[in-house]
Amino acid sequence: MARMIFVNLPTKDLAASDAFYAGLGFEKNTDFSNEVATAWMITETIWVMVLSEEFYSSFLRNGDKATYGAGPREVLNAISGETREEVDEFARLALAHGGTIYREAAEEFPGMYSVAFLDPDGHEWEVGWMDMEATPGA
Repeated sequence: MARMIFVNLPTKDLAASDAFYAGLGFEKNTDFSNEVATAWMITETIWVMVLSEEFYSSFLRNGDKATYGAGPREVLNAISGETREEVDEFARLALAHGGTIYREAAEEFPGMYSVAFLDPDGHEWEVGWMDMEATPGA
């Protein structure tokens, strides 16, 4: 079996998060979803687990708390896009389903085109596409 990654994110509003991730085109797995958590498949090996704040907090120790929005960011969730146009489409879909643009789409490094957006709870996502022929050292 291939190794998998499960990005676990707290939410204050599970319904808003569900609308956002469905709007991005991710596939909901109803076998692992209930009233406190929903499972969204990005690929067969990459999933987003959106957990109510209370349920998310049950996994934390040492007085740690769920965080949202502006301020220090520990994680930038980044996924690849297949084309520049798909990067732009993710940005459009994020805006249309309750997200906000965090960093406008741009080619900040040669051959690397990306956009960053925030989900309704302020968790940052980046979608990037690389033109391997234009990337230094390719």
